Amino acid sequence: MALERIVTVTPAFDQRDPDPRKNYGIHGCELRFVLKGAKGATQFVVYTNWQLPHVNNEHCARAWTGEKLRYTFLPIGADMGYHSPTPQYEGQTNLGPCNILDIKHCYYDGSSLAAEDLLKRMIAEGDAAVWSELEATYHEHFGEDA
Repeated sequence: MALERIVTVTPAFDQRDPDPRKNYGIHGCELRFVLKGAKGATQFVVYTNWQLPHVNNEHCARAWTGEKLRYTFLPIGADMGYHSPTPQYEGQTNLGPCNILDIKHCYYDGSSLAAEDLLKRMIAEGDAAVWSELEATYHEHFGEDA
């Protein structure tokens, strides 16, 4: 089985509400690169910080006042990791259903530090760096597909 490349773009949202129980905040558009094979999948997630236009306008207006904001306009390497149908180390916790592998029990591990490093490579080298790293990580965890 060949490794399948999947790229998804999740839209930004504004789900702020004056009622704290209903306030889910704001979040920018996300990019997710997934390399999926017979034995599992690897992923790289980028928080682009591309906000909805009205949210971006609010942030820009606040930035002009000199207010220190708790966000950045720059992208963030959020996660670099793997999804596995079986534990990859002793004591690894089952995270439940997995929409990446379409299974009921998924074992996941990832790193934001590795994601930051890969984001720097992606910016300098393009998506070839992403696919290369995802493939190397896939083979590291799962070996070769039969």
